[in-house]
Amino acid sequence: MRKILLASVLSACLTAFIPAAEAAPPPAAPQTPADIVAKAPAAEWKRIAPSDLLIMDLAADAAGHTRRVVIQLMPAPFSQGWVGNIRKLVAARWYDGIAVVRVQDNYVVQWGDPDGETPGKAKPLPKGLAPVPQSEYVAPARGLPKDASGGGDAYAPRNGFSAGWPIAGDEQASWPIHCYGMVGVGRNMAPDTGTGAELYVVNGQAPRQLDRNVALVGRVISGMEHLSALPRGTGDMGFYKTAQERVPILSVRMGNEVPGLPGYEYLSTESQSFAAYADKRANRKDDFYIQPAGGVDVCNVPVPIREVM
Repeated sequence: MRKILLASVLSACLTAFIPAAEAAPPPAAPQTPADIVAKAPAAEWKRIAPSDLLIMDLAADAAGHTRRVVIQLMPAPFSQGWVGNIRKLVAARWYDGIAVVRVQDNYVVQWGDPDGETPGKAKPLPKGLAPVPQSEYVAPARGLPKDASGGGDAYAPRNGFSAGWPIAGDEQASWPIHCYGMVGVGRNMAPDTGTGAELYVVNGQAPRQLDRNVALVGRVISGMEHLSALPRGTGDMGFYKTAQERVPILSVRMGNEVPGLPGYEYLSTESQSFAAYADKRANRKDDFYIQPAGGVDVCNVPVPIREVM
């Protein structure tokens, strides 16, 4: 009886010292585009100079909430004539007191002088605005980084990203693209190409037919909701019929003129993280997506932008 009991105790002791088989770790959750952006190293983010930002303050909404829109201006080699005019208009405080005059659903939100088409009432433009030739709609293809070329679509034989901006092109030229949030220059019929006094932002599906027909001068990087959610105009092409419908613009300043403005950065489109992010936008398969698309429209790869202090 003792031998049997001793054997039982010895068996129990030996069992206690045998390590249990380690449980296999759970499979890692598939990454999403947002995961990739969140993990991008600091060195892959590029600071936007405050002097390249337009800070547009609208009148407060019905609840008294302030409304600020931040626009990044287009860098060289694109649209520099118009960008130069815009800087002069800001310096002259010309934009102060104009208004949002048009909101057309799934197309554009437009602002300018409400009396601009009325003889004798139009707000005088400051001196020194330069006429801009239509040739500035495009830039030589050879003047762009190689990463600007990529797959084509129905609008251009190549498109992609260059220095943080969506770009399309062919063998001779390249041009910026009318994606959601891009800001352009309102104009009349040719040869009038607009001065920069009247601007619009794309608030719907990318109207790519406007590429090379209207100048693009920047993009909204913060506060787009203050424009895209405005009531639609009831007049032709979404123009507001009455002054009461319009949204007053209190002021427009360059970013380096605004005290306490936060910093803004964009994820470098030449970085490894952006390449992975763009690929994931095209080939996403995770807990929600079960069927990767296998491709993506250039306007459906918004360049990530973040606010930093």
